Amino acid sequence: MNEISTVDMPEERFQETTPAMLPGQPSPTLLRVLAAISFCHLLNDMVQSLLPSIYPILKSQFHLDFAHLGLLTFTYQVVASMLQPLVGQYTDKRPMPFALPVGMTFTLIGLLLLAVAPTFAWLIVASCLIGIGSAIFHPESSRIARMASGGKHGFAQSFFQVGGNSGSAIGPLLAAFIVLPQGQKGMAWFAIPAIVGIAVLYRVGSWYRQRQTERSCEKHTEKHAAVHLSKRRIVIALLILIALIFSKYFYLASLSSYYTFYLIQRFQVSVQTSQIMLFAFLGAVAAGTLIGGSAGDRWGRKLVIWISILGVLPFTLVLPYASLFWTGVLSVIIGFVIASAFSAILVYAQELLPGRVGMISGLFFGVAFGMGGIGAAVLGKIADMTSIITVYHLCAYLPAIGLLTGFLPDIEPRKTNQA
Repeated sequence: MNEISTVDMPEERFQETTPAMLPGQPSPTLLRVLAAISFCHLLNDMVQSLLPSIYPILKSQFHLDFAHLGLLTFTYQVVASMLQPLVGQYTDKRPMPFALPVGMTFTLIGLLLLAVAPTFAWLIVASCLIGIGSAIFHPESSRIARMASGGKHGFAQSFFQVGGNSGSAIGPLLAAFIVLPQGQKGMAWFAIPAIVGIAVLYRVGSWYRQRQTERSCEKHTEKHAAVHLSKRRIVIALLILIALIFSKYFYLASLSSYYTFYLIQRFQVSVQTSQIMLFAFLGAVAAGTLIGGSAGDRWGRKLVIWISILGVLPFTLVLPYASLFWTGVLSVIIGFVIASAFSAILVYAQELLPGRVGMISGLFFGVAFGMGGIGAAVLGKIADMTSIITVYHLCAYLPAIGLLTGFLPDIEPRKTNQA
C-alpha cells in the first residue's frame, strides 16, 4: 500500500509559535502582523473590486458591448485563478518574503493603467496585471496569516478572510462616490490605498524575512503530527473539498449577484429595500467567516464543514417559498452559516498536506475565485432562459453536496492526541 506520512513531506520553513509562548497563544507581535495582513487584504480586494464597478463607465466611453465586458472579467479571473496555485507551489520551495509588496505593485500598475488606458486592448492588459497582483497576494498572505496564528489556524484564516470580504463590500461603494462622478481617470485616486498597502506589506515582508532567518539558525525541534493516508485518499479528500467549495460559492453567487433582482421581481420591493437586505446578507457573511474559523479551532474542522455546508440545506430549500420577512431572516442565517465553511476547509486541506501551505492556499483561493465568477455567469444565463426565481429553486439543492463531508478522513483526533 502506498502510504504517505507528513514526516516525508518537506518541513514547514517557520514555526508558528515563539519559544516563549504556548501553542494557541499569539503574542502581541503576531497579532499585529495578523491585523496588518488582514488590513492589506481589505485594501487589495477593495481595489480589485473596482474593475466590475466601473463597467458602466468603460462601456459608455469605449463603446463596448457585454461580450467585451465579459472578456475583461474572464481575463482577470483566469489569470488570478490559474496563477495562484503556481505561485504558492513556487514559494513553498523558495520562500520570497517580499513577494507581497511586489504583488501589490502589479495591482497598482494595473490601476493606473485603467485610469489612462486609451483602447480596449490596454484595458485587457490592465485586467491581466490586476489578476497577477491577486495571484501573488492571496497564497502568500494566507501563508503569513498561518505564521502569525500562534496555533489558532482557523481563527487566523477567518480573520484574514474578513478583511477581504470587507474590502469587496467597500470597493463598489467608493466607486460610486469617487470614480463614477469623475469618470475613468477617477481610478487614479485608488493608487493611494495601493501605495499604503505596499508600505505595510514591505514591513510584513521584513518580519517574514526575520522569522525565516531565525528559523534557519535554529534546529527544528517540532515535528508534524503524522497523517498516515495513502496518496489516493489524500487526492479524494482534496477533490471532496473542491466539490464543497463549488457548492458554497455557486450558492453564494446566486445571492451576492442576483439577490436584489430576486427581491424586486418576487416581492416588488424598491431598489433601496433590496439593497438594505443585501447589506444584511453581506454582514452575515462577514460575521460567519470570522466565527467559523474559531469554531473550527475549538470543535474541529470537519464538524464545522458538516454544519456550514449541509446545515444550510433546510433553509435554502425553504427560501424560495418564504414571505418577504422570512426571506430576509433566512438569507441572514444562510449567509452566516455557509460563510463559516471556507476557513475550515482551507485549514483542513493545509493540515492534510503540511509543508504545502502556499500551494494549497493558492489552489483553494483560485478555485473559490473561479467558482464565484463561473457561478455568476452560469446562473445569469439560466435566469435569462427561465427566470431569476427558477435560479433560487435550482440552487436550493446545492448544499446537499455537503453529504460528501462524510467521506473525509478524520485527521484531527490524531493531531489532538499528539498535542
